[in-house]
Amino acid sequence: MRHADRFPPGPPAPSLAAWGLSADADLLYRCLLLSGAQTAGQLERSLGMAWHRVVHALDELLTAGAVGHRPGDGRRAERWMPVEPQRVTGALRARRHRVTRLGQRSTPAGQVLPDPVRLGDGMRHLPSRQLTRARLAELIRTVRHEHVAMQPEQVYEEESARPAVPMDRALLAGGVHMRVLGALPVDAEDPLIAHGKRADEPRPDYRQATERPMKLIVMDRRTALLPVSPDNLDHGYLEITEEAVVAALVALFERQWDAAARHRQEQPMPRISLTEREWTLLALLARGDTDESAAREMRISRRTVSNTLRDLMDRLGVDNRFQLGLAVGARRLVAPTTTEEKR
Repeated sequence: MRHADRFPPGPPAPSLAAWGLSADADLLYRCLLLSGAQTAGQLERSLGMAWHRVVHALDELLTAGAVGHRPGDGRRAERWMPVEPQRVTGALRARRHRVTRLGQRSTPAGQVLPDPVRLGDGMRHLPSRQLTRARLAELIRTVRHEHVAMQPEQVYEEESARPAVPMDRALLAGGVHMRVLGALPVDAEDPLIAHGKRADEPRPDYRQATERPMKLIVMDRRTALLPVSPDNLDHGYLEITEEAVVAALVALFERQWDAAARHRQEQPMPRISLTEREWTLLALLARGDTDESAAREMRISRRTVSNTLRDLMDRLGVDNRFQLGLAVGARRLVAPTTTEEKR
């Protein structure tokens, strides 16, 4: 897939949020298209975005095939380049319509795999939940990039949930991209709050599964854990490192992750109506006016200019003016109806 430092002006950049990626990923992609290749540290500074959000967004873009990168001296020095927009939308469209041979419902491990796989030494049985928790704690310390999980529980058991709090905290603090598919609604309170997690702590990316998910954990796409018997966790877990099996389980996760967002993927970005003042102010700033000159032109105070922009940023869910410019470009903004038009 071709990528470059910068692409010449062309059709508007695709809305990656409309294809199920996060708003942060969409902003970073537009920033790279606008400014050209940048290091992760430069993106962090230019967007004014928290480091863990930059890391998660870049991981999303890399998984979607929207960026390429070159290693640097440390993760902040890695250089990221945008992939040509037409190729990105083509890849996303192909992924949406891809027909997977994996099972259509939550099933035991033996029915998940599309074809029989020779397992060799890549699987072992952890015969109890206690041993599984101890092994999971060991594995968590080695995760560097991605941690995905499917959680079928409606209610979390204290014995399992309490040790999960420091594990999640350590992963998120280390910049690991966490995604969770669960049975609970997206707007439900984080179930780990009842087991020691603070309400203001960051959460993994979460989607509610369209069907009851199987119990599954996959770390860095190298190691997977799933119960031997989904209906009785006391029978222990399988630890799987066999590449073909882990790949099949990751594909199952991705299929259900995409299905959980499909209704949102197929809807366009919402249209946002602007007041006449907002429309005029954006037009003046776009042509290069300062806050002061725009205020004079509109015969309003600089404080009103600042308040108007702050209100726009709040409505579009962005943190600074640079992000506002990118967000405005990503949405179809509706011009206000003028007095003459009303007649």
